[in-house]
Amino acid sequence: MENISFENKKQNKLFKKFIEKFPQYLDTQIIDELRATEYERLDRLGHIYLDYTGGNLYAQSQLDRHHDLLKNNVFGNPHSSNPTSLLATELVKEAREFVLDCFHAKEDYYCIFTANASGALKIIGECYPFNKNTHLTLTFDNHNSVNGIREFAQKKGSSFCYSTLFIENLRLNEKKLKKKLNTIKNKEHKLFAFPAQSNVSGVKHPLSWVRYAQKRGWDVLLDAAAFVPSSPLNLKEVQPNFVAMSFYKIFGYPTGLGALLVRKDSFHKLQKPWFAGGTVSFVSVHETLHSLEKNCARFEDGTINYLDIPAIKIGLEHIHKIGMNTINTRVHCLTGWLLQQLKKLKHNNGTSMITLLGPQSLKNRGGTIIFNICDEEGKTFPWDYVEHLANEEKISLRTGCFCNPGIDEISNCISTNETAKYYDNLKEGGYAEVIKTMGKLRGAIRISVGLASNFNDVNSFINFVKTFKNKSASDIEFGNYLSDH
Repeated sequence: MENISFENKKQNKLFKKFIEKFPQYLDTQIIDELRATEYERLDRLGHIYLDYTGGNLYAQSQLDRHHDLLKNNVFGNPHSSNPTSLLATELVKEAREFVLDCFHAKEDYYCIFTANASGALKIIGECYPFNKNTHLTLTFDNHNSVNGIREFAQKKGSSFCYSTLFIENLRLNEKKLKKKLNTIKNKEHKLFAFPAQSNVSGVKHPLSWVRYAQKRGWDVLLDAAAFVPSSPLNLKEVQPNFVAMSFYKIFGYPTGLGALLVRKDSFHKLQKPWFAGGTVSFVSVHETLHSLEKNCARFEDGTINYLDIPAIKIGLEHIHKIGMNTINTRVHCLTGWLLQQLKKLKHNNGTSMITLLGPQSLKNRGGTIIFNICDEEGKTFPWDYVEHLANEEKISLRTGCFCNPGIDEISNCISTNETAKYYDNLKEGGYAEVIKTMGKLRGAIRISVGLASNFNDVNSFINFVKTFKNKSASDIEFGNYLSDH
């Protein structure tokens, strides 16, 4: 069982109450064992890490195995048939096949290695057949790397639209989404893009939308970056045409690698607009002729990251050892406790200390929570001030809009007119400028738990939030604590 380093019996009793509410937490004991070995640096350095949606943590054994691999072998650029190149080629192939196996996708999908999830999404933007007879549907809950696809669509004459969310829980307005998916017809190509899990609110959007849209002639792009770190994805059961992910979000190391999984029967739809080294089997300079590679290599521009790609298999094996269901259970329990405790926090006058944004229950949600802290009068403490104080306590959380403007605009009731007016007079970007111009708060506080989280982490954070009790936010101005970057 987790080693509770509390100072008094009252806090030990709190852990017992937690176990009474979430007894399945005891089934995740392997994570406590790994916390003391693979992730011991967290406690040794006194860190409370609550930014797993921003980036996961790597295990010590991942580094050791990868470094041993590099120390004990000689690797060459895979684009050759010499011994060192062949060894690199074989390990890249193993990693590719292991990724497909992990998502039950080996028979139906290709795995294209990219620099990150954004790189995977850029391939869709560049290569999907956008034209005047194509339509793109996005949701208000999309990462900016998905939103950016609309720029490719517009420039090629494609139409696009957004489907909105309910402000109360930041879930999809299913009635309006169904209308869009059913009424947009007479298009040669239709692409629907949505996240399996919100990178901001933690909402898990129904994967049933994949099949629903496909039955109505849509190709579906699933952004799985925030989903796969703590939830199993079986691509035998759910088969989007395209799936984007980043590996550091799953197991921390290495950074700079992601993947685009493309269903084999949709591969031909992606028309690469240029070629580069490694993507072609033949090029002529006498004639403007070239022949692209027939497999996923056509989208892996230049020399792939052949030294780090083998570490993907190592990372996935580490996750397999823990068990995705074990990670999911721990995240579920800790998130449930956080939601319960945050909602209980009150000032002496009875007003709530916390304004939760998004779903307030555990139903269909992951381990990401967004909220603001308010004073007795209901005024919000600027999130940059909260982050500043958290930094002093070695608490790693995240603040801002989290590259998801749709949720930010809905949560803060920003109208289309207000947004247009601001951009019409735009001189400089940035949160302080936006808030000053609109007179409305933008952004929020985000915490997220993950594979190495424990009860000490969430309880320490609750104790930190309690320090705002009965304090006033009146004299604290937004922008004074923003970092230079």
